[in-house]
Amino acid sequence: MAGPEGIENVAATGKVELPETLPLFTPSDLVFFPGIILPVAVTDEDNVKMIDDVANSGGSKIFGAFLGKPDVDNVQKTSDLRKVGTAVMILRMMRSPDGTLRMIVQGLERIAVTDVVQSEPYPIGKVQSVAKKPRKTVQLEALVRALREDFMNMAALNENIPDEFKMAVHNVDDPSNLADLIAANINIDSSARQQLLEETKVPDRIRTLRKFIERELQILQIGSSIQSKTREEIEKTQREYYLRQQLKQIKKELGEDEEGASEVEEWREKIEAADLPEHVLEVANKELKRLERINPASAEYTVVTTYLDNLLELPWTEMSDDKLDLKEARDVLDEDHYGLDDVKDRILEYLAVRKLKPDGAGAILCFSGPPGVGKTSLGQSIARSMGRKFQRMSLGGVRDEAEIRGHRRTYVGAMPGRILQALRSAGTRNPVLMLDEIDKLVSDFRGDPASALLEVLDPAQNHTFRDHYIEIEFDLSQVLFITTANYLENVPPPLLDRMEVIRLPGYITEEKVEIAKNYLVPRQLEMNGLMKKHLRITDKALEDIATLHTREAGVRNLERTIGKVCRKVAHRVAVHGENGQVVVKHANLHEYLGPPKVTPPWTRRKPEVGITHGLAYTPVGGSVLEIETTLMNGKGQVKVTGQLGDVMKESATIAHSWIRAHARRYHIGPELFTKRDVHLHVPAGATKKDGPSAGITMATSLTSLFTGRKVRSDLAMTGEITLSGHVLPIGGLREKVTAANRAKIEHVIIPWDNQKDLEEIPEEVRERIEFHPVKTIDDVLKIALEEKKQRRSNKSSSSNDAEKQKDTGRNDGSRAGEDESPNRKSEQRKEKNKEPEPAEAKE
Repeated sequence: MAGPEGIENVAATGKVELPETLPLFTPSDLVFFPGIILPVAVTDEDNVKMIDDVANSGGSKIFGAFLGKPDVDNVQKTSDLRKVGTAVMILRMMRSPDGTLRMIVQGLERIAVTDVVQSEPYPIGKVQSVAKKPRKTVQLEALVRALREDFMNMAALNENIPDEFKMAVHNVDDPSNLADLIAANINIDSSARQQLLEETKVPDRIRTLRKFIERELQILQIGSSIQSKTREEIEKTQREYYLRQQLKQIKKELGEDEEGASEVEEWREKIEAADLPEHVLEVANKELKRLERINPASAEYTVVTTYLDNLLELPWTEMSDDKLDLKEARDVLDEDHYGLDDVKDRILEYLAVRKLKPDGAGAILCFSGPPGVGKTSLGQSIARSMGRKFQRMSLGGVRDEAEIRGHRRTYVGAMPGRILQALRSAGTRNPVLMLDEIDKLVSDFRGDPASALLEVLDPAQNHTFRDHYIEIEFDLSQVLFITTANYLENVPPPLLDRMEVIRLPGYITEEKVEIAKNYLVPRQLEMNGLMKKHLRITDKALEDIATLHTREAGVRNLERTIGKVCRKVAHRVAVHGENGQVVVKHANLHEYLGPPKVTPPWTRRKPEVGITHGLAYTPVGGSVLEIETTLMNGKGQVKVTGQLGDVMKESATIAHSWIRAHARRYHIGPELFTKRDVHLHVPAGATKKDGPSAGITMATSLTSLFTGRKVRSDLAMTGEITLSGHVLPIGGLREKVTAANRAKIEHVIIPWDNQKDLEEIPEEVRERIEFHPVKTIDDVLKIALEEKKQRRSNKSSSSNDAEKQKDTGRNDGSRAGEDESPNRKSEQRKEKNKEPEPAEAKE
């Protein structure tokens, strides 16, 4: 620390006069203040020579000291120097063995260089004093007192300032010397010291110095506060350890079991070893303190330990690294599943986003489709392609809200909800979590689990998911949620709105054959202990299995039936040994599976009056329904049977009302609506049916019944009807058309507005089926109803034929008198039916 002795010895007496020129010393980090004595070590050869010359000159041994500029190596002119420096006197000097020159010097007064007269071997300049003696004023006195007070406050917090220096500050009366003394001894850098040296006006110098002291005081206060808190923490830890040791000895004297204490220590070690976030660590330590006060024999003890176990096992920070190689991910998806391009593309899009934005949130997808199309297994493939853990949670039949959010700890046997349990099993907080059968949730007096899922499946909320058992916010935003459903109509709209729905339609026969060849047959061979050398199933046999022995949208029964064939071959190999490869083909398939289980519907189909084929979408995929109608004596009532829902019954009423309103157009007598009852039936009465898309099918069947015109047997239809006769668009067109293709339907009538959905239908199906877009029910009837054939009575006709001819003439009205041949007229009408929109009739 620089001493103040010289303030009284030299500077105050003024005995030393400054020479006109002085050698210049330009250290890089040292500032000399007037009146301050301090030691200096010089190693630079040029500076050593300059000091030697000054010391041996026999004069006053004074040189000028200026803080060096960082970009100046050789002083050539006054601009290479700082504005203000200090005249310094050498008081004592000695040379070390290593050549270092050590000396004790004292600053005399502030000086400025007016001209550089020499630059080699060291600079010499003309100097002049710039010191200004301040006038004694009340303001200056106030500044001096404030400066002393600030310094004493700082010194109270700085243990490195000795008491002797504090006394020296009290004893210095000259304001300029006081400011220089303090500036030379506080912890500031050289640039700040130079700023104080250049302040020749004492009041301004004191103000600037107080700013530096205030900043240093703040730093010391913060450091003191940190040290105080650290000391308190150490004392608290030591105190707790001391008390815990005392408590341990007290329990030992009382004879209490030490097992509880050792278990508490184990829990403490587990908590310290676990990488818990701060807010979770706080809760864990709180529960541990409770555990210390509870007797191990108490039931509450088990509750706390169970809670701690669940708390520590949750993956608060663990995350698995995503595989962001899109080509590899695509290969994995193609390896496990055939087709399903929409789903695969969506997963690759998600991975691409993760690659560009690693901190993005997880996705929430919903796979909707009939059973057996691969929804659940697709989730496993997605997890494998991304390199994530996979967890599946079945929601079928779940009716308690606590299954999702957990039970509160006040209940006996309370546990976290199944969401957090799945994450605990996965071990990471970003797994692929499949919520299977979300459309099978049930709500009752115990709560609505679908409402609890609103928070879980909402990206704006699930980052703060709070389980009732854990009662700490858990971040679910990195989880990739995949839900599955067979029937989206059973999913509550608010829940459905939170998910991105991807539909997985049923497979056509060609797709089933490819899936069986590439996936199902190899898997069943392995499961039944067979190899390719034991069994081969031809493509035709696989097609027969898919069409004649199973009837489904998926491939689950198809795999089960293939497994039956494999088991029979395995039995033969086990009993008779390996006798070559068994080839199952169309000709010998009945030996393994027996007669066909499914009768092809096209074998018994023919044009009939009042029987129409409609297309329906059910939870198990698309299907072809027959709608039958018949007339009987009555009072004009309409009876509907076949387990129909309210919407479907309303469609029947609308169809009947429309036909009655337009009866004259189709030459239908009014007595049919007043003296005859209509019975409309949809077969497969054990299956519930509902929906508006059977409207045009019912209208066609009733019109056929009332007019006696047959309905084409190679045609099916779907569409909703209005009272004004317009045909409205429907949903599930791909599944319905797939069902029509399985039933070998050649023509399908669809609503005009559904033409855009034809792009989703496989190309091979579009090539087999001719589509007829319609806008009104009149368009439907022109296409669906055959012209009534007229028979001319002749001598060879039986009396029964003659009677039919009379009936035909009565029902056909004005058409009976036309001259054209009935067959030619039917052909022309068929051609006319195809004319309105030939371009839109096919995709």
